[in-house]
Amino acid sequence: MTQPATLKLEQVTKRYGRDVLAVNNFTQNFDPGSYVCLLGPSGCGKTTTLRMIAGHESVTSGEILLDGTAVNKIPPAKRGTAMMFQSYALFPHLTVQDNVAFSLKMKKVGKSARLREAAELLEMVDMDGYKNRLPAQLSGGQQQRVALARALITKPSVLLLDEPLSALDPFLRVRMRSELSTLQRNLNITFIHVTHSQDEAMSLADRIVLMNDAVIEQAGTPDEIFNKPVSEFVARFMGGHNVVTVQGVMGAVRTDKIKLIGNGNNADKRLSGKLTYVEFLGQNVNINLETDSANDITASITDSAYKKLNLQVGDEIGVNWETDDFHLLTQ
Repeated sequence: MTQPATLKLEQVTKRYGRDVLAVNNFTQNFDPGSYVCLLGPSGCGKTTTLRMIAGHESVTSGEILLDGTAVNKIPPAKRGTAMMFQSYALFPHLTVQDNVAFSLKMKKVGKSARLREAAELLEMVDMDGYKNRLPAQLSGGQQQRVALARALITKPSVLLLDEPLSALDPFLRVRMRSELSTLQRNLNITFIHVTHSQDEAMSLADRIVLMNDAVIEQAGTPDEIFNKPVSEFVARFMGGHNVVTVQGVMGAVRTDKIKLIGNGNNADKRLSGKLTYVEFLGQNVNINLETDSANDITASITDSAYKKLNLQVGDEIGVNWETDDFHLLTQ
């Protein structure tokens, strides 16, 4: 495989006409050989950013650089990138092996050579036993592996993945996360992966770029994004946090850091509230409280701890947290 490239976006902006700003001033460096997730809600600009890197969308302003070379005006096939589309876009009339080899056929590579390379890649993604099947004869996970092999046969320095797991059932999605991560490490090329799933980004990425309303809201490691959110949007979007205002200061407290004070012992409470909903999640239980201020609280506790508290919907409960568990929101 080609060595991973240094990818850099400098003040990249995409407009559709005068009124629609899809991506605004996107600036980010992507380390070679890293796994990066562009994360955010629908319409935030993440897929448009991916498509600009691939060359399937033009750049209104700014530059995209691969190993220091601006590629804005270079055709997609000559950029050194490859894109795996959300729909997989396999040719229904071609066999698995011919689907994978198709781009080499377009480059006039001889039949035996291109089929040999396709077979090697199918073996890499554990699909060598399916090379003579048609796409319709494959499961969703198998089609995804074929699409990966087809993208990789061009030997890209950057692989671009547009929500590659969204069409899979939850069990297979988790399994394929592990396979993608292992494949990326073995290939040692840069993966840029678009997703709206927080769990997916947290489990896969070396670096997360969280977008909101056409701009980067926060970029960092999964640990930084989750444990040090810079804004209310980041804390709420990533989940697992309460956003609370205490003495005029807004901060985030993880749900698993909330301490419940029951049985009328509210001397050490910071807030109090009424239990409105209990969500059983197996090992853990989420306790939702409507408080006596503007702050509604969710506490995540173990199933055994919940049983010991003997709580009922409607109970008045005090809540507390350690001072060090209150993370100040700066934006």
